[in-house]
Amino acid sequence: MKYFNKKYLARKSIALMVALCSAIQLPAAWGAEAFEFPKTIAWSAYPTGTGGYSQAVAIGNILQRQYSTNLRVIPGRNDVSRLATLRAGRVHFSAGGSESVYAQEGILNFASRIWGPQPVRALLSNYSDACSFSFATAADANINSVADMKGKRMTFVQGAPSLNNATAALLSYANLTWDDVVAVEVGGYNASIDAVLNNRADAAGGACNSPPFLRVEASPRGLKWPEFPHDDLEAVARVRDRLPWYVPHVAMEGPTIGPEGIEVFSSAYPFLVGMDDSDETLVYSMVKVMVEHFDQYKGNAPGANGWAMDRQKFEQAFVPYHPGAIRYFKEIGAWTDSAEEVNNRNLHRQSVLQAAWDAFLPTAPEGYSEFEQAWLRAREAALSDAGLITLGEGL
Repeated sequence: MKYFNKKYLARKSIALMVALCSAIQLPAAWGAEAFEFPKTIAWSAYPTGTGGYSQAVAIGNILQRQYSTNLRVIPGRNDVSRLATLRAGRVHFSAGGSESVYAQEGILNFASRIWGPQPVRALLSNYSDACSFSFATAADANINSVADMKGKRMTFVQGAPSLNNATAALLSYANLTWDDVVAVEVGGYNASIDAVLNNRADAAGGACNSPPFLRVEASPRGLKWPEFPHDDLEAVARVRDRLPWYVPHVAMEGPTIGPEGIEVFSSAYPFLVGMDDSDETLVYSMVKVMVEHFDQYKGNAPGANGWAMDRQKFEQAFVPYHPGAIRYFKEIGAWTDSAEEVNNRNLHRQSVLQAAWDAFLPTAPEGYSEFEQAWLRAREAALSDAGLITLGEGL
């Protein structure tokens, strides 16, 4: 278990730094219980120019003005890099997307020996008026429906399993797979937009309100969003079988989207997470600041309105919440018995995954591919034995 020990010690080190760092006292008006912020908080996020990065900057402005605390936002070009900095203790929290679920599950790029299932913990979710992920297509490619994606060029982002698996799930709406499109490999999220602009690709996946899509809209190629009609129940079920944390959603915000909105799918983006041993007081403080100063930053970045408390979906969560976040939610009366029940189920799921990993490692194959395939089989068997959904299709 040398990998676990290194990860554990690294994350513990950041908790120690938080405790030792010079801190400021928050105003007494916040309640009888005193809590502190370090001088600098670090988040990992999507690259500069994306909605997630812009929102982190807007929240950082609140921390700086109100509490003289700096929020350092470290952009990660892909899923692995964003969570690697969190696991290594280089950042306190990560504001990403579905990669947190994949890390919890130990699948896709997190199925390797140096990863495996991770004890991630949720803080807050953003469900904005836009959408977390859909197909942005070049208007001149004439993609009017998902079925029209057949034979078109779709970006495949290296090291980004959450994006690529989301693409596969959305393609399944029309009974398509990656084999039915032409995969165009790119090195990162922004590179996928460049591929469309440069006519190397016809479509890229991303959040409906992601600023880089403004460049596609303004380009000679133009921008179009194919819809995913919700009345096709079988098509909706195919998507949700692949990604149960994605829900049918009407996006109202994004370039070329009219006032009537478009029918798509969405999940939490950004999804702010820490680890199981993230400092409880810091988690509590971070959540409290984001909720109680919401009105001051909600209009300062695309999609920031999605952090509102009334948009949190505790009963639909697929990742357990951190005790520090739960403490605040209970204080304001937002944490229900149903939320507690779902959270306990998610904690149980993580314990099943961790037990399966611990049992698998001692006799695991040495080769990379052999290791990954053997782990996925062991993982699926453990979840099946426990009566839990496996997410096995397409992995």
